Amino acid sequence: METQLIIDNVGRPASSAKTFERRGAVSGALVTTAAAATVQDARDAAASAAAAFKTWSRTGPTERRRILLKAADILEGKVDAFRVAMAEEIGSADAWAFFNVMGSAALLREAAGLTTQIQGETIPTDKPGVLSMTLRQPVGVILSIVPWNGPVLLAARAIAYPIACGNTVVFKASESSPKTHALLAEAFYEAGLPPGVLNFLTNAPEDAADIIDVLIAHTAVRRINFTGSTRVGRIIAEKAAAQLKPCLLELGGKAPFVVLDDADIDGAVSAAIFGSFLYQGQICMSTERFVVDASVADAFVARFAERAAALPVGDPASGAASIIGPVISKASGSRINGLIDDALTKGAVLATGGRADGALMPATILDHVTSGMTVYDEETFGPVTTVVRVNGVEEAVRVANDTLYGLSAAVFGRDVTRALDVASRIESGSVHINGATVQNEPQAPYGGMKQSGYGRFDGRAVIDQFTEVKWVTIEPSNQPYPF
Repeated sequence: METQLIIDNVGRPASSAKTFERRGAVSGALVTTAAAATVQDARDAAASAAAAFKTWSRTGPTERRRILLKAADILEGKVDAFRVAMAEEIGSADAWAFFNVMGSAALLREAAGLTTQIQGETIPTDKPGVLSMTLRQPVGVILSIVPWNGPVLLAARAIAYPIACGNTVVFKASESSPKTHALLAEAFYEAGLPPGVLNFLTNAPEDAADIIDVLIAHTAVRRINFTGSTRVGRIIAEKAAAQLKPCLLELGGKAPFVVLDDADIDGAVSAAIFGSFLYQGQICMSTERFVVDASVADAFVARFAERAAALPVGDPASGAASIIGPVISKASGSRINGLIDDALTKGAVLATGGRADGALMPATILDHVTSGMTVYDEETFGPVTTVVRVNGVEEAVRVANDTLYGLSAAVFGRDVTRALDVASRIESGSVHINGATVQNEPQAPYGGMKQSGYGRFDGRAVIDQFTEVKWVTIEPSNQPYPF
């Protein structure tokens, strides 16, 4: 597979003719050859988006809605192409590809509905004969930087919401999923998006810092949205702050799943399996910390481990029917092994699973994890999760909040009033009572607290992120002034 840059709706190689390769994590086989953008290509993309903004920002909501709805239909028609690309580039099973594509189509339709919901308001004023009001207007060029792990969903929201609000977008794809991201961009072009409204860039990993620097500093770029690690998000935020440009950041997570003493254990285990091991646990919302009341911990861990041990492991790119595919790279497997080894030497118990063999590893559960272990705090981003045993509700809340992150959480308990009280005290952007930590609906605001970032995607919240509020008054020209 080969991909090009797309600027002004025209595919082209990098100006230097440089390319880079994406290889399968297990096989090492060449999967995608992608154009490696230069700094000049990045400038060209930003200039194109700035020129397109002049007309796109004045395009009516009906036309924006029409294009987004058509793009949603086209996207659904590409599901087979996405399945192949995602399996080969990022080790995705069919279920994760289907979830991404269909979820993204729903997101595009939700974004289409927002085009007529971008509204100002009238403001009371003490000045006689004056109309005081606010307008919400698009801000300009949006730089959208997205990761490989939820490649369609995370990219779709970074494109659809800004353009629904009348902005234009420079979309910097992930170096790990260039073909997958190119397929998404193509859906928008095929739907009739005018030239320059969406410009598509890929770059070699070693060039990422220079490309991002020039785009953040570009005068046409007014907002940055980034989804990825907290480490890189902090760098993005610092660079944007130096340019006085707002960011929307959705960063790392260490999602806690609280199991209270009255929890439905079978229901909790089902949610635990899904939340921990969907797409090998490489989702920002993946359940990485089970905070379990000691009175039910043995029963919960036994059933959880039994279910996890039965999950098949394999490489979807080879045609294997698997739930647990490879992690993104062999280096990621080595990193996870270090976390497992550290925990076991400090007293953790391996309930099921074990170390990675290259990029493949089984579903793994570490029980009796304590705060002295690296895995207690550090994001694993793989098919390994932890169990911390606690005594009572107060300790459960304290441990759930004993993390730098705050993206997603869950609470299981039959006493819903008590569970709701626990949920209200967990420091997280979303909390699901008797549900999995991995959840997303395009009509509901989604984002994090603490070092999981700030700002909200989805729902009406995105209007605040991708528009400016302007105060406007209409006054009598002959009004008196004090001097």
